Amino acid sequence: MCAYITAIDTNTRFVLLMHPKEFRKTKNGTGHFTNLSLKHCEIHVGIDFSTHKEINAMIDDENNACYVLYPSETSINLNESAIGREKKNTVLFLIDSTWPCSRAILRASDNLDKLEKVSFTHSKSSSFTFKEQPQDYCLSTMESTLCVLELLNVHKSEQIDKKVLENFLLPFEKMVAYQLSCNL
Repeated sequence: MCAYITAIDTNTRFVLLMHPKEFRKTKNGTGHFTNLSLKHCEIHVGIDFSTHKEINAMIDDENNACYVLYPSETSINLNESAIGREKKNTVLFLIDSTWPCSRAILRASDNLDKLEKVSFTHSKSSSFTFKEQPQDYCLSTMESTLCVLELLNVHKSEQIDKKVLENFLLPFEKMVAYQLSCNL
C-alpha cells in the first residue's frame, strides 16, 4: 500500500496518539497510513499521556496552539470556525483508536483533556467496509484527517492542491479493496 502514498506538506503539525491495541493492528492501520501521508506528522503510542515528555513539551510551548480532534458540546466545529492563532504553530492531536479507547485516553490524559476540542460535521459514510463502525457517521482516522484537511483548506490554514487531497485516501482505498479480495 505504501506505493500509493504521497506525503503532503502541511502547515499544521499532526500528532497521532495511538492506543496500544491499535498499534498492534497491522491489517487495518489507517493511523499508520495517515502518518506516512503527512510530512508534519508523528505517532505516539500509549493511553496515559499526562507525563509524556514530548507531548507536554508541545503543549507547553508558547509558540504552539494545541487542539484535540474529539467531538464534544464545546468543541470548535471546523465547518463553522477556523483554528489556530496568529504567529503560533497549530498542533492537532488525533486519537487513533476505537471510540471506547479514545474516551479512555482522554480520561487518563489530563493534559490532553484540558485542550480545546475540535470537531466537524459531514455527510460521508466510511469506506472501511470490512470493519464495522459503531455509528454511520464514524470515520477511520485517515478519512477524518481528510475531512480536517479539506476544512483547513477552506479556512486558508492550509493551501493543499485539490488534486492532492483527492488522492489522499488512495492507500486506504487500495487496502480496503485488497482486504475485500482476500475475503472472497
